[in-house]
Amino acid sequence: MPTLRTEYVQDEFVASAEYQRVHDISDKLLEHLNEPAARELLVAANMPGTSSAMVQNSFGRFSADLGFVDEAKGLFAEYPNKALRPDFFLRLGDTGILMEVERGKTTTNNMDLLDMWKCHLCVHAHYLFLMVPQALMHNASMSPKKEYNYVVKRLESFFVKGNHTNVRAVHIFGY
Repeated sequence: MPTLRTEYVQDEFVASAEYQRVHDISDKLLEHLNEPAARELLVAANMPGTSSAMVQNSFGRFSADLGFVDEAKGLFAEYPNKALRPDFFLRLGDTGILMEVERGKTTTNNMDLLDMWKCHLCVHAHYLFLMVPQALMHNASMSPKKEYNYVVKRLESFFVKGNHTNVRAVHIFGY
């Protein structure tokens, strides 16, 4: 199954050059994630018992080629919880993109909402790329949880007029 993407953007940023640049990067990432070799790595990384680190490693080199830095430090220096770090960060002028990769705790521990909160707080990034499994199985005997669909529905509400945060757009990738 190919990697899917759903995007939510605040209306005022849709036509901006800044958002177009973010969208172009998103397109490149999506294209890469749907290449056969990348798909194989993602499928293997999403097997029961694996961690999100395996998912990160499956496309880490490509992310670096796009300019992302993994585990960027200092992005939350003005907060008491200075140790917060995104999985990946890409600076784009006076803003940037946080990319977070989730697997087993995506909705069980509300990691999708934590990632949205981190991006909302981060003064260096107004864009979030969120990688989540389309289907999550913790063990071979359970029915898969439809994480991607659930996350898409949950995060949509932040992009309804009146509910906006500092996150100008989120791109949710379902691997």
